[in-house]
Amino acid sequence: MTRLDSATIDRLVDAISQEVLVAMRERGLGSGSEAGSRANSSQYDSCAECMGQCAQKCPDKIRAAIEAGAERFTAKLGISNVSSGFTHLIDHTLLKPDATVQEISQLCHEAMLYNFASVCINPTHVKLAAQLLQNSDVKVCTVIGFPLGATSTEAKVFETEQALRDGATEIDMVINIGALKGGDDALVEHDVAAVVQAVHRGRAICKVIIETALLNEEEKIRACLLAKKAGADFVKTSTGFSSAGATIEDVLLMRRTVGPRLGVKAAGGVKNLTDAQNMVAAGATRIGASAGVKIVKEALSS
Repeated sequence: MTRLDSATIDRLVDAISQEVLVAMRERGLGSGSEAGSRANSSQYDSCAECMGQCAQKCPDKIRAAIEAGAERFTAKLGISNVSSGFTHLIDHTLLKPDATVQEISQLCHEAMLYNFASVCINPTHVKLAAQLLQNSDVKVCTVIGFPLGATSTEAKVFETEQALRDGATEIDMVINIGALKGGDDALVEHDVAAVVQAVHRGRAICKVIIETALLNEEEKIRACLLAKKAGADFVKTSTGFSSAGATIEDVLLMRRTVGPRLGVKAAGGVKNLTDAQNMVAAGATRIGASAGVKIVKEALSS
């Protein structure tokens, strides 16, 4: 099997993304084309009962349009009676190593439909997601030093800078867990600060994954304080790839430790509406979940 270099992969991603966008426009549903504008106008302006607010009042119609490839509507995408509750807190996540271009595209469409905060994906998919989401409010979040946190600081900074160039607007980095457990707080702080500085130079947000399942209470507190001191915007419980994910107790502890201003992201094992509600009640301001659509549907039916 021929191994592709990074430049070739980048060109392929660009080519695939452009083909997707071209196909959307040819079908009269993409933004930036007269055909798309006419299609959106003729199909949706005639919905008299909605008075031009189909994105709020006809979610089934909008869902069908997004599945067909639509990128933009005149009203903000989302479902009004849930967007103010949980959707804007959810990082719609797909980090499995075998995720395909088609699955990433579907993830982006779902994120636009439900007005999720971001899509959280591996760095290899950032360019594609950034292009598909360019006309929406959904952020592109990617992971750095993932999932072990054991790469060098220099490697994490390089990976971060590349992700930002590709279009990422939020970065979730994994701390050096071994250094923390070994008591080398200076290394941990330097590691986090270097990535945070790169992220902030790119005018993006940095979340620091402390991997709570591998830490005792004292280590969790130290990790949160070091992340806060290093200038992080959020602390995050878990990668979702360790022995356990977020717990209510950990979110409570993290919130008490970092105070009211720093974000707390609960990730790993948030599988339903009750889980999400419990995490928010404990102090989480962002939820990382691959079950985002399920959570929203439960909210709609409750």
